[in-house]
Amino acid sequence: MATTNTPSYTLRYFEAIGLGESIRLLLTAANVEWTEEHPEWPQEKPNQPFGRLPVLIEKSADGSPDFVICESGNIERYLARTYGFLPTDLKKAALQEQVRDIMSDVGTAFAGYIRAISEEDKKARFEAFGEILDKYIAIQTKTIQSNGNTGRLFGDNLSYADIVTYSLFKNMGIGFVKFKADILDIVKPKLTPEIIKLISTVETDPKLAKIVLKSGNLSALISA
Repeated sequence: MATTNTPSYTLRYFEAIGLGESIRLLLTAANVEWTEEHPEWPQEKPNQPFGRLPVLIEKSADGSPDFVICESGNIERYLARTYGFLPTDLKKAALQEQVRDIMSDVGTAFAGYIRAISEEDKKARFEAFGEILDKYIAIQTKTIQSNGNTGRLFGDNLSYADIVTYSLFKNMGIGFVKFKADILDIVKPKLTPEIIKLISTVETDPKLAKIVLKSGNLSALISA
């Protein structure tokens, strides 16, 4: 929760859902002051740490930048730990962090499809993506069931795992459409009632009301 001594933040990323969405949601849930910049690309590439986005700039109370980090997973975990969306217990935190790492496998598989060099290659890579997605959904569904089927992966409150899982499905349902127009029609039948409930639970969480639907209402798209 923000206080008078809470720093403010600037997120640098593209004007897209992508790797920035979970960071936006974490900043919003933390109720801190933050803004977003969309650098000219690739002109601004040399001016970023390691030459890529997202980048998070943390500013002290007087507005001076005093901490700059990059890499989406690193930024997410820093914010989640700072504002209580990851448990302080290391083992409980590790269970949530592995959700993010498994999620990365799904995104990597889809990126392979985008980079395919032929129609035959595209077909094979999309099938591989579907297999990894099926495994991911099965694991997450079981985790939600083990947590009492409340629409949350762990505990009773909004967590890091909830946010990154929601962001993945939002990317698939909205962000990935520009690379495969019918992806939502393919993914929708795979979604279990537990995953659909998690998506709805995140989209209706009061902490996220300011921003969560700005990039699209995933629940409405799924139910259409």
